[in-house]
Amino acid sequence: MRVATRAGMWIVPPQRAVWVPPRTPHAIEMEGEVRMRTLYFDARTGASLGRSCKVLVVSGLARELVLGLMNVRPRRGGRRGELMMRLLLDELRAADQVPLHLPTPSDPRLQRMCALLLEGKGCGRTLEALARQAGASSRTLARLFRREMKTTYLRWRQDAELARSLSRLAGGDSVKAAARAAGYASPSAFTAMFRRALGVTPTRYLKAALRD
Repeated sequence: MRVATRAGMWIVPPQRAVWVPPRTPHAIEMEGEVRMRTLYFDARTGASLGRSCKVLVVSGLARELVLGLMNVRPRRGGRRGELMMRLLLDELRAADQVPLHLPTPSDPRLQRMCALLLEGKGCGRTLEALARQAGASSRTLARLFRREMKTTYLRWRQDAELARSLSRLAGGDSVKAAARAAGYASPSAFTAMFRRALGVTPTRYLKAALRD
């Protein structure tokens, strides 16, 4: 699942949660079959979760609390529902964040280049080649990445590749196929990148998602 706001795009893999603060215009795009549970907090209750979007690791306890709250009727849950909600908020506040945020550019040339990367059309192509198609020099685009999105071209590209890879893996692709599609020479290099970003190997991540 991808959640887009004016501040950027958040990638939400299976068994993860995304926090969207109150009054944040956003769009949700899903790939493949997705089952989603949504909880709404009033502004005062949700204030403790922060003022910006973020992707969170869902613990086993948090997951069961979310599923349990789906069966609590409004105005009838009583003290049990209140206790479940308070415990869930504690779990979410303590949850680790997943670094799956892609800043959104405002410069049209940068937008064209980022769109190519997100669509998978940048695989195997140099920055110079992508820059020509975007209508700017590679030096200009590298400077725009640092100025607008506070990151480097290589880091943004890696995050975009990870986002596409997660979609492929969740859709049933093998690690080898996902690595090839992301432009990695070997599954081991892809696995190393995946582990740095998410803390586990693709195989272990998929096993946990399928088990849940």
